[in-house]
Amino acid sequence: MDIFRGLKDYYWQNKGLLWGSVAGLAIATALGLVYPLLLKTLIDDMIIPGRYEGVTGLTLLAVSVIVVKAGFQYVHGFWGGRVGNRLAYRLRNACYEKLQQLSFSYYDTARTGDLMSRLTADIEGIRQFIGFGFAQLLNTGLLLVFGFAMMFTIDWPLTLMTLVMIPVLGYVAIRFEQNIHPVFRSIRAAVGRLTVRVQENIMGVRTVKSFAREPFEIKKFVKENVDYRDNHLSLASVWAKYFPMIEFIANVSVAALLLVGGWRVIEGTLTLGDLVALSGMLGLIVAPLWTLGFQINGYTQSKASGERLLELLNQPVAVKSHTKSLVLDDDAVQGHIRFEDASFRYANRDDLPSALLGFELDAPAGSVIGLLGGTGSGKSTAVGLLLRAYDVGEGSITLDGIDIRHIELQSLRKQIGIVFQESFLFSTSIKENISYGKPNATMDEIEEAARLAQADGFIRELPLGYDTVVGERGMGLSGGQKQRIAIARALLNKPKILIMDDATSALDMETEHEIQTAVRQVMAGRTVFMIAHRISTLRRADEIIVLERGHTIQRGTHDKLVRQPGLYLETYRIQYADRPEDLDHYEKNADGSGERRVSG
Repeated sequence: MDIFRGLKDYYWQNKGLLWGSVAGLAIATALGLVYPLLLKTLIDDMIIPGRYEGVTGLTLLAVSVIVVKAGFQYVHGFWGGRVGNRLAYRLRNACYEKLQQLSFSYYDTARTGDLMSRLTADIEGIRQFIGFGFAQLLNTGLLLVFGFAMMFTIDWPLTLMTLVMIPVLGYVAIRFEQNIHPVFRSIRAAVGRLTVRVQENIMGVRTVKSFAREPFEIKKFVKENVDYRDNHLSLASVWAKYFPMIEFIANVSVAALLLVGGWRVIEGTLTLGDLVALSGMLGLIVAPLWTLGFQINGYTQSKASGERLLELLNQPVAVKSHTKSLVLDDDAVQGHIRFEDASFRYANRDDLPSALLGFELDAPAGSVIGLLGGTGSGKSTAVGLLLRAYDVGEGSITLDGIDIRHIELQSLRKQIGIVFQESFLFSTSIKENISYGKPNATMDEIEEAARLAQADGFIRELPLGYDTVVGERGMGLSGGQKQRIAIARALLNKPKILIMDDATSALDMETEHEIQTAVRQVMAGRTVFMIAHRISTLRRADEIIVLERGHTIQRGTHDKLVRQPGLYLETYRIQYADRPEDLDHYEKNADGSGERRVSG
């Protein structure tokens, strides 16, 4: 029951409705036990003696019992439904809020399909059990108590005989639950993997078709589907083994009662009405025992679902604000960034190499810092640490002299605008995508940000202009158009710190040059970090840092780095060796005077 204790906060607020639902079902069940007593009265007191004048009154009493029972069944269904739906509502909100709170490190390994499965199928499993399954399972126990108590008042020897099989039935039910729970846990995991496979394939369908890998993807899906099928076959095997056993044991009691009770009626030690009443009550008791397997099935499914939900809800948040974190005054922030001997290793695993080691940087407010390096060199890690996507393992990062770990997380990120290499757009209008970080922005501000990002032109050519709804993840727009909208989104907030993580990689060089010019205008006096593979993007930076495997191997201005052997010069030569016209263009100063050419 640890699972349900862990989820108590989400349903115990409605404990009144929960117990009311249980009470409604219990009373309805108890009223159902009145029917056999009415039959006993009808047979022993009216039919056999031939006194039929009381049949009408007995019938009216039976109808009254039926009406009252239906009323309590309605109470059970209505209140149980409310409890279940309110629980699902709170759980869904809690899980979604948790997903918003979890750090980047969690999403490094989390799978979208599996998370979707938890927020849908697993919550539904819990809703069904708490709303209805719990009451029905508890009602089975109450029915046993009420039913056998009434049977004892009629004939205790026959009742004791039927009770002999109950411990056996309980043992089989416990064994059934122990065997079926691991199967349901495997099924829930298999559902998550199957959902992941479908979700990934749909998101990557263009890549799949471009490489003609449909057969390969079908084969991968079939493998997961086979696993899902095999888990259900295992479930069916457990059912096939235990369910007939439960039904057999329950029916043995009925058969024994009819056999012994029939002989006693013949011998005259038991009335026919008593036998009918006892068999009717036992039938009412046995009926839920036949469905005990279904009830245990629902309980076990909900337990497996609860485990997965609690695993998410109890997931530790790696990066969070402390209770005494500083909330920054927007007007007082200058944007002076310092990395002091900053080191970081993903997953805090000593067996993995450091993604960043001993990183040093002093970026005064208003400076432009360029970061260059190959894949895995540590460029994105450095800016991720500044954003507090992760916390440094060693060393520190300060903003205006304040360690960023002492700054309230939302307050810190509010000062930072970031444009990722892979520009993500929401399935909404272009206007809402640009104003995502500033929902109260005016249309003039939105259009100004779009003009700075060189996006206003193509947006106005779209059928609905700024009200055009983009497809899922920006489908319908080119890579360059998505990047420009993402840049406009970052520029709209006019952040004190701007991070461009290879944000112009999908743009032609002319558009990139125009955007850089606009960025320099709007970001004057603000600190800019530019990650790029193009020398043209970095050449005007106040300082360029060249990284390799987490180590700083070069640093300086463009003029300094092209005059010394190293990775920067090699990259420069490669990029301009076969494009002398671009070299001529980018080797000019803003005032038109030529710079010294570096022979390549």
